Amino acid sequence: MSDVIVNDRAAVIDPPSRRNTLHQPRLPRWAPPALAAGSVAVACGIGLAAGLSSRIQWGLIAALLFLLGTYALAARVEGRRQAKDRLATSLVWVCFLLAIIPLASLLWETARRGVKVLDVNFLTHSMAGTQSILPGGGVYHAIIGTLEQVGIATVIAAPIGLLTAIYLVEYGRGKLAKAVTFFVDVMTGIPSIVAGLFILSLWIIVLDFGYSGFAGSMALALLMMPVVVRSTEEMLKLVPGELREASLALGVPKWRTILKVVLPTSIGGIATGVMLAIARIAGETAPLVLLVFGSPSINNNPFSGAQSSLPFYIFEQWAAGNDASYDRAWAAALVLIAFVMILNLVARGIARWKAPKTGR
Repeated sequence: MSDVIVNDRAAVIDPPSRRNTLHQPRLPRWAPPALAAGSVAVACGIGLAAGLSSRIQWGLIAALLFLLGTYALAARVEGRRQAKDRLATSLVWVCFLLAIIPLASLLWETARRGVKVLDVNFLTHSMAGTQSILPGGGVYHAIIGTLEQVGIATVIAAPIGLLTAIYLVEYGRGKLAKAVTFFVDVMTGIPSIVAGLFILSLWIIVLDFGYSGFAGSMALALLMMPVVVRSTEEMLKLVPGELREASLALGVPKWRTILKVVLPTSIGGIATGVMLAIARIAGETAPLVLLVFGSPSINNNPFSGAQSSLPFYIFEQWAAGNDASYDRAWAAALVLIAFVMILNLVARGIARWKAPKTGR
């Protein structure tokens, strides 16, 4: 008898109608993928029926159908509030796909065309004695030039950018810090051709030095410095102030706190920022056209004479305007992409090796 009374009281306190309203209807997990597949199928049908030849148009129609279908289906099943949330999530995924598809297409096209002539002979020979209209030749001299020019630019720009960021974050106060910040912002937006013209007028015309890989490296360093400063500055700001205060409370000088606490804590982000700066300058062509020119033979001395590089080699071969030079240009572009990817992997390895250990 008592069990019946308890059950009756539970039914009064929490009636079945109220218990059912606590469980919000949800779309099944397979609904978004199925809706995406249906949107693609409908978009293909619309594209074929309307005679649209561009696959990009098909993709945009599919994205629009997916967004509209997601909102309509979620509003009917889950309510308008949850439908708005799903619409925002779907919009993020659509934007991500719209951003990644051109990148994947670019990598695929470069790899497909570049592998035609990319072999050991291409990587170990220069263009000396090879006519541009004939197959053969290689990119070895351009690889040497790029390694030397980017390396010198990194040696110049990375320490200056790092020290500038340390000054702005740790010491910078007053008008000098504001002036440095202003000029860093200005340098971030200057075109690469302007950096090349500056080095041309100062180094070659005024100081009367010759065209060389070092002149191109100085122009690349001007483009690299603001990127290093900005990325390093943001990474240093992410270091908790408690770490600095704990080190200073132990009587450690500020310069040693920066060297032993702040920099090791942010070394991963700093290395990534330097790699982003290197990736930015590795493909620059305009300053090299003004300051370095190009050479079909190997020049191991960056301080004297014309010297080729991968961006200039690609420009030179594409300008030749024949099938053999086009193949060499695509292969050199593939080498340049691989060069940047390898540098990125090396930077991540160094960052992981130098990162502070959190375990005991």
